[in-house]
Amino acid sequence: MSISSSLNAGVAGLQTNSQRLASISDNIANSSTYGYKRVETDFESMVLSSGGGSYAAGGVRANTQRLIDERGTLISTSNATDLAVRGGGMLPVAQAAQVQTAGTDAPMFLTTTGSFRTDAEGYLTSQSGLVLMGWPAANDGTIPPYPRDTADGLEPVRINTGQLAGNPTTQMALGINLPATATEADSAGLVEQISVEYFDNLGTSQSVNITFTPAVPALPTDPATNSWTMQMFDSTDPATVIGEYTLTFTDARVGGGSLASVTPVGASAPYDDTTGLLTINVAAGPIEIDIGALGDTEGLSQLSYNFAPISVTKDGSAIGNFVGVDVDANGYVRASFDTGEIRTIYQIPLINVPNPNGLQAFDSQTYLPSRQSGTFFLWDAGDGPTGDIVSFAREESTTDVAGELTDMIKTQRAYSSNAKVIQTVDEMLQETTNIKR
Repeated sequence: MSISSSLNAGVAGLQTNSQRLASISDNIANSSTYGYKRVETDFESMVLSSGGGSYAAGGVRANTQRLIDERGTLISTSNATDLAVRGGGMLPVAQAAQVQTAGTDAPMFLTTTGSFRTDAEGYLTSQSGLVLMGWPAANDGTIPPYPRDTADGLEPVRINTGQLAGNPTTQMALGINLPATATEADSAGLVEQISVEYFDNLGTSQSVNITFTPAVPALPTDPATNSWTMQMFDSTDPATVIGEYTLTFTDARVGGGSLASVTPVGASAPYDDTTGLLTINVAAGPIEIDIGALGDTEGLSQLSYNFAPISVTKDGSAIGNFVGVDVDANGYVRASFDTGEIRTIYQIPLINVPNPNGLQAFDSQTYLPSRQSGTFFLWDAGDGPTGDIVSFAREESTTDVAGELTDMIKTQRAYSSNAKVIQTVDEMLQETTNIKR
């Protein structure tokens, strides 16, 4: 019994060391594979007899596990859509072949890195046929609320490289200094004017023309009025006033030159003295204008004797051509245009599971959730247990070649020793057979 159990133990030793050699070979072969997670083989003893009497060798068995929770070193690349995860979490991807047949219903796989570029249909696809997935943004660039415990909201990221984009102007801010001397008795009462460009709903350049008329005292001995009339006109209808306001400024020691009051004239929209905002309606729709709150040093002011547009800003842009796409640390995919316009088109979540090493492994360093991994949850990158997304980067293999070569030598010696055990048992059985002769 003991001799035959020794033979069985030796055979088991050959099998387990062969299995360990297979995992070592796989690790070494993939030492340059981006995103590869090394496989580790552990041995467990098997005990057949734990009491007295003759001892029977139980042998050994091997368990292999892919260490998916280990992270490789990140290296820099020159492609903006080379992505890697720094920290916890994994990127959602889909198989390109399944995207072609199932479209937005393609099943979700997981990976930690990928080199994505637009294919002939605009999908961000890696050379191994993985398509990046994300939540599509609304027309205004915001990400609608999507379920976090299912992949139903995810879609393959598709970039329209031939798209044109424009953004209508909805906000302006006027930082303009009016000459204080213009409201004095000896002033010529010159009208100051400025034209501020805006973009309509079709990306066409229009302008809001603004005039500032000083209120000059009637008598030479009267003090300065510190008062102005501001009128606004739309370039699409230059003869129609779209906003008229009476402005007064304080000449006090504290806050001198800042707005003291803003009074709408006629049917002009009201002015909010706390926020400094008023609204005008141009042909393309309403535009919110910030002229500064009462007592504020920003916005409109009346200092010195020079008319000076200090800071005039607006949002919106003309029609521009697509020039590129990038992904930021929070997973927002942004398309850039030659006008400087940047538009959010997708958000890439990071997927977390309780036991990453329990994920089911597939080709091309992709994984699927399983019972052993636990249920998945979709996080915003940088939130919860997840890290952030790094662009212009790839994750290297977690294989340590020097360590694997050392393990290979040990495995070879162990295999040879087990083979020697089998040879010795065979010789002993032969001697037993020879007893009859």
